[in-house]
Amino acid sequence: MATDLPTGPNARVFPSVGPALFEAVRAAGARRILLQVPAGLVRNAHDLAGEIAQAAGARVSVSVRPCFGACDLPSAAEAGPSDLVISLGHAPIPNVRLERTTFFVEMRDPRGDPDRLAGIVADGGLPRRLGLVFSIQHLDLAGVLPAALERRGYTGVIGTGDRRLAYPGQALGCNYTSAESIADRVEAFLFLGTGRFHPLGLAWATDRPVWALDPAQGRLEPPIDRAALVAQRQLLVASVRDARRWGILVSGFAGQDRSATARALEERAKAKGHSATILRFDRLDPRDLEGRDLDAYVSTACPRIALDDRALYGRPLLTPPEFLMALGELPLAPYRFDTYH
Repeated sequence: MATDLPTGPNARVFPSVGPALFEAVRAAGARRILLQVPAGLVRNAHDLAGEIAQAAGARVSVSVRPCFGACDLPSAAEAGPSDLVISLGHAPIPNVRLERTTFFVEMRDPRGDPDRLAGIVADGGLPRRLGLVFSIQHLDLAGVLPAALERRGYTGVIGTGDRRLAYPGQALGCNYTSAESIADRVEAFLFLGTGRFHPLGLAWATDRPVWALDPAQGRLEPPIDRAALVAQRQLLVASVRDARRWGILVSGFAGQDRSATARALEERAKAKGHSATILRFDRLDPRDLEGRDLDAYVSTACPRIALDDRALYGRPLLTPPEFLMALGELPLAPYRFDTYH
């Protein structure tokens, strides 16, 4: 079944690749389709493209560049003559305007028995009041896991995020407002999904312990050491307080373009007697910043570039709140995650 979320007329949402998607493609009259897939589905991309092409009676091209989120819309060069984009593994971001018709296929994963998962939580000795946060693939658990936890003596709370999130309890790498909205009501957070990307984001964004549980494998990861993460960033900020020449990075992606924020930071730097240059890009490559006569950078693009990829850059790379800390306009503590709204 397709869903029309408040993203405008150019977006439709499907839980998985299947008949409903194929019928919608045929009804749309799409003849040339661009398929976007995240890194985890690259291996299967060509088989999926063939399946869609055969079932929908259309030509399907595959974007070579893995898609890392719903903010990562294809450029005009990538889309080429396509009259429809199919984006796998992501939900639309409601406040991002789409230039071309896009079908989002969330790739919902039905695996994960709620009673078994609640038992794993109980055996792990987690705190009793838990905030629940989900990857888009496992959001179906939001409707059944709280009751299973309650039968084990736990309270599972699901928050509602801001206009960037399509669903309650959803996690985005740049936005954990669904968790922030309930942080004062819970003792810890439990993330349901795979990998470390979202649990790390939760740890940056909230001051509660974060556990991660893989619903398919039934594997509970130990809590993330937030204090160590924050201490590393505070040391980085302190190390650039004498920096005078700044590069301010601005992404050209429609879902990441914060030009107004970049201009405001440029003015703040100049008011402090620093120089600042705005640097624009689509997809940032660390090599693009080599050889520049700049002391440090601040990224107004995805906050995870500065936080997760810091070792790839030869010069310090800060988020906007960290930049204001370096200028002395914000204190080092409490640490502020660069939430995209």
